[in-house]
Amino acid sequence: MIHPKFRTIVFAFFMALFMSGFMSFVISIFNVGMVDNIVTIWLKAWLFAFCIAFPTVIFVAPVVHKLTNKLIRA
Repeated sequence: MIHPKFRTIVFAFFMALFMSGFMSFVISIFNVGMVDNIVTIWLKAWLFAFCIAFPTVIFVAPVVHKLTNKLIRA
């Protein structure tokens, strides 16, 4: 198992993986439709999206946690 001190990175990895996968699939279908090579188009888009999403989640998640805590306590 992974040590608990890596929780933030593991969370960011899976959040970025699932969100970038889902979003890139939906956007790929929206842009090109259900063409024969949609899987190739989607996987290429997913790779690019994940490369952006992972570092974004690493930096944005703490800000979102702080904002959420302020709203919940208010």
